[in-house]
Amino acid sequence: MKRVITFLLVSSVIISAFCVSVCAESVSVSAQAYILYCTNNEKIILSDNEDLPLPMASTTKLMTTVIALEREDVKTKKVKFTEEMIAEGSSMYLEVGECVTLYDLCIGMMMQSGNDAANAAAITIGGSINGFADIMNEKAKEIGMKNTHFVTPSGLDDKDHYSSAYDMALLMTYALKNNSFREITKSKSMKVDFIYPPDKSVTYQNHNKLLSMYDCCIGGKTGYTMTAGRCLVSACEKDNLTFVCVTLNDHDDWDDQISLFDYGYENYTSLSVDIENLPSVPVFGGEKDSVIPKIDFENNIVLSKNDAVGIVKKVYIPSFLYAPINIGDEIGKIVFENNENIIAEIPIISSEEIKPLVKPKNIIDKIKEFLHWKEN
Repeated sequence: MKRVITFLLVSSVIISAFCVSVCAESVSVSAQAYILYCTNNEKIILSDNEDLPLPMASTTKLMTTVIALEREDVKTKKVKFTEEMIAEGSSMYLEVGECVTLYDLCIGMMMQSGNDAANAAAITIGGSINGFADIMNEKAKEIGMKNTHFVTPSGLDDKDHYSSAYDMALLMTYALKNNSFREITKSKSMKVDFIYPPDKSVTYQNHNKLLSMYDCCIGGKTGYTMTAGRCLVSACEKDNLTFVCVTLNDHDDWDDQISLFDYGYENYTSLSVDIENLPSVPVFGGEKDSVIPKIDFENNIVLSKNDAVGIVKKVYIPSFLYAPINIGDEIGKIVFENNENIIAEIPIISSEEIKPLVKPKNIIDKIKEFLHWKEN
């Protein structure tokens, strides 16, 4: 087992931050349920009725699209539109006999909110609407959506089809990890070249007005039915902060979401934990003389700008270590402090394995080994 002998203070850096007081009052929002969620630290910034199960209309298509995009053959899988795929409501206007790829159906769902595209994707993947609903609910469990139950791939009303603002924030956060999803959802328009008829091409416009109304918006999905009201899931990225906003049954969703995003960016900041050129740590008794450290943290630290004033970042690493050392062993830490209060601790770990040094053989041992000689 390795032993850490001493810790040396490598650096103490005052982090510059804006001296801004965080608003004591929440933003006024007309939604029946809403949430402003930070994906960097997976924390709720503002919310109301975030766990209340509600119909979510066509924001459902976030799930249908993600499931389709996770298939390896999404861009090559041909889908011939049939009568059982026909759906009421919003449409990408597919006609029976026409053929597109599964990826094209994702474009139709995210741009045009096509219920026909959702049905076509669901039947292609799940064999039936009910079969696909089972897939959706399994994926919901995987993501951690606890107040959600899917029945339709499009979001058409059903008493057993519902989700919550918090769950939809988790879904959008999950979806943003998919590069193909990001490419589609951020686009203001996309063109579909039909496989059949081969001379048909249609350019679909994105219904998400926030892409034009809010500079840092990176995508989202709209939804509306008489039962669900206006629903909107969207995401924004700026200053190393990513926020997801969900409003359900909100007659003023565009303005409400802008207000929520403004609140997030005006009152929160992101502190980088990256330390360039961390020094290697000497190792005694190992096959190597030193170990290269790395930071065991993928995101930045998120905190209110008011709390960020006077933050001190300190980096501690050992003066030396003893072998053996395993990959991932904690060998140091980064500490963020404010008035001697610890805000966060980030582990520094070993990036490599260092085995203990085997005792070198003397000349007699080497001769015996060469001659394959054994003592009786």
